[in-house]
Amino acid sequence: MDVGSVRVGVALSDPDPILASPLVTLTRDATGDKDVDQLVELVTEHDVVEVVVGLPRTLKDRHGPAAEAALDYADKVAARIAPVPVRLADERLTTVTASRMLSQRGVKGRKLRAVVDQAAAVEILQAWIDAVAAHRARKGDT
Repeated sequence: MDVGSVRVGVALSDPDPILASPLVTLTRDATGDKDVDQLVELVTEHDVVEVVVGLPRTLKDRHGPAAEAALDYADKVAARIAPVPVRLADERLTTVTASRMLSQRGVKGRKLRAVVDQAAAVEILQAWIDAVAAHRARKGDT
């Protein structure tokens, strides 16, 4: 998940897990938590075994207000989907990377805003999948 103050981008991997794909962009609901309700439904519907939330650290590797908001959101989701684990992943520059990639493909303006959070979520999840696979390869696990 790419957690923002206005939207939450959600991506999903295939069961193996090899490839991350965009799933949906949810509108944040700070007062009623409807977005968290929707995430709980998605976790159940797609038999999710692990949730990865992007942690937006600064370039100096510090926590700012956005990181605190993501941590709070991750805690809220974790409480609702237990025992499914919620992991945090460094997501520095994923939105910038996703925006650049979409712009290069001709997606602009309102269309860009509608999908950039999903694309950032894909970047976060794919990086997580790749890191776990590399770790397992180093350990000799398959």
